[in-house]
Amino acid sequence: MAIVDVTVIPIGTKTASVSEYVAAVQSILKGFEQEGKIKYQLTPMNTIIEGELSTLLEVIQAIHEAPFEKGIKRVATNIRIDDRRDKESTMESKLKSVNAHVK
Repeated sequence: MAIVDVTVIPIGTKTASVSEYVAAVQSILKGFEQEGKIKYQLTPMNTIIEGELSTLLEVIQAIHEAPFEKGIKRVATNIRIDDRRDKESTMESKLKSVNAHVK
């Protein structure tokens, strides 16, 4: 199981707000989650997605395309992948591990 941190940045929007584009990405993610393929969490600055790496790469391609489908001509997508193979790692287990060290 892998975890990705992804930010899709539409370039050339009419206003400084990008919430319309973020919402479109979240709708796509919701569909993948309802199919049982991923788990995801929206944060104020990015989205974190958990699943099998091959599925996550498919998801990233789908969400990268979302702003283009809304008429944007340029999109920059930042991706960070955490793919741990020695033991299962989930969003929850990573948070639990850190919180165990917080005093």
